[in-house]
Amino acid sequence: MKAIEIDKLTKNYGSSRGITELCLSVDTGDFYGFIGPNGAGKSTTIRTILGYIRPTSGSARILGTDIVSGIDEIHKRTGYLPSEINFYKGMKVKEVLSYSAKLRGLNCDSEAAKLCERLDLDTSKRVEELSLGNRKKVGIICAVQHHPELLILDEPTSGLDPLMQREFFNILTEENKRGATIFFSSHVLSEVQEHCRMAAFIRDGRIIIADKVGNLKKTGAKKVVISGEISNSDIEQLKCKAEAIDNVERTASGKHTSFLYHGDIKELLRFLIDQDIRNVNITEPSLEEIFMNYYDTKQAEGQR
Repeated sequence: MKAIEIDKLTKNYGSSRGITELCLSVDTGDFYGFIGPNGAGKSTTIRTILGYIRPTSGSARILGTDIVSGIDEIHKRTGYLPSEINFYKGMKVKEVLSYSAKLRGLNCDSEAAKLCERLDLDTSKRVEELSLGNRKKVGIICAVQHHPELLILDEPTSGLDPLMQREFFNILTEENKRGATIFFSSHVLSEVQEHCRMAAFIRDGRIIIADKVGNLKKTGAKKVVISGEISNSDIEQLKCKAEAIDNVERTASGKHTSFLYHGDIKELLRFLIDQDIRNVNITEPSLEEIFMNYYDTKQAEGQR
């Protein structure tokens, strides 16, 4: 059984863009990153598959259950952290956590106490007194304390300091080892690169690419950063020997140049030997560079 199955899911907001014919499949037990810039459609996708927004067309199943006819069952078996956290004013943190558990007919006091200690959260404070980061901690505990089969988290680390981010991912990793499926959206690609096995990139309401994180990094491209005098004609000369050169960036002085190189590494080295350069750095490109290059290529193909 798939944890998440999305088939041509579309949500229109009149003249505003939502999501368009999304197709996505998440295996049970996976640790999945849903990546895209702000406004790409990540939150719309998540709210739609959780039944908070009704789809315009298409379908989706969560843990084998249809998102329209079986949403109550879905909510019992999932944990959800929205990107923006709001609570009833006047309630103390411990009351919010207890209330969240009781909505599911559970008593999670013991687990909630452990999570509060790990995240350094004072349960005696009222929610309106909390900072953004502490409100986010309350939301995380509400989502995790009942050990759901599926955790869906929308921009979960915004507002958390680096130490809390690390502890948060430790908690997610433990839940994943227990068998929970983790699906979280982010625009911070380093988070996905470090923690996820699978990733999908969404832009302008459409899925651009989805694959194993390891496969996405095995594009054959190399990120080349050169310190020295490299002219436009030099770059054009190298293009003749390469399969492709993308994302060429140069400083205003022209003394630093970077690009993605696709092709025989020996040809690149021969080229560099003949240049008047001070230093060169050849590395694997980041996920962001891979995704953006893929998106720019697809966009260019669509304009032909």
